[in-house]
Formats: sequence, structure tokens, C-alpha cells
Amino acid sequence: MIYDYVQTDLAGTLVLAGDENGLRHLNFISGKHPVAIQGNWRRDTAHFTAVKRQLAAYLAGERKTFDIDLLPEGTPFQMKVWSALLEIPYGRVVSYEWIARRIGRPGAVRAVGAANGRNPISIIIPCHRVIGKDGTLTGYGGGLDLKQRLIRLENPDIFLGL
Repeated sequence: MIYDYVQTDLAGTLVLAGDENGLRHLNFISGKHPVAIQGNWRRDTAHFTAVKRQLAAYLAGERKTFDIDLLPEGTPFQMKVWSALLEIPYGRVVSYEWIARRIGRPGAVRAVGAANGRNPISIIIPCHRVIGKDGTLTGYGGGLDLKQRLIRLENPDIFLGL
């Protein structure tokens, strides 16, 4: 596994990890589920140049989509949830219930929330676009303040029940 760090003004320090096949992790250096750098991982500051460039453009409000090979690892249920997250349009928010229905599991709202919270490729797999059914912000690995800033970056006019 190859890894590197990227410092951002909006999201702080992020850890990137993957291999020649794609990106496997983009996580906050601290938070609920930080990536633990393993002893056999190799740091390569040049490997993620395209990811860093696209991420910087997104965080500057200049990019709405990413063109990166993503290789998250999870259970079949988690993979369905993360796939559904990729279908949420830029600048929009949906509820956990919307995701549950989207994957054909309308009764699995809490499980969707848990899978959303274990998203290994934050920001690019846009788990920040999922909010409570009542419009309130709910958990986010980078903190609710960052979740709100990412949502507002994409759509400054969006109403959030804060």
C-alpha cells in the first residue's frame, strides 16, 4: 500500500492510501475512523498527484466531479451504500432513508448510517451529502462543522435544519 498526506485549508490534513490500481482510502488524520498507517506501507509523495490536484480543485469550488479509480473495501452491504452515495448529485443532499430505499433496503436506515460512517474514501465518495430525514446534520468523520462547510461549498443556498 502506498500512502501520502495532503494538507487542505477546508478539511485539514487528509491521508491518501492506495496502490497502482486505485485509491483505497481518503480519510481525516483524526476523527472517528482515522487510517492507521501500517508498517509495510510506503510513502510516495508523487503517487497521488492527480488525486491531490482534483481534490484541491474541488475544495476551491472549481470541480464538481472526480475522475479517480476508487477501490474501497467493505462488506457487500457497505459497497451498495457507497455506490449509492456516488449517485448523489453535486450540490444536493439526501436522507439516510433515501439511500436505504435506493439500495432496496427501506428498513435498513440505521445500517445505512453505519455504512456511511465507515466510508473509506471521504469527500470523493460523498457521505457528507447525507443528512437526517428532518434536514438536520448528523454524524461525519471530519466533524459536523466540516460536513456543513462541504455542503455549503457545493450549494451555498441549501437549507440545513441546524
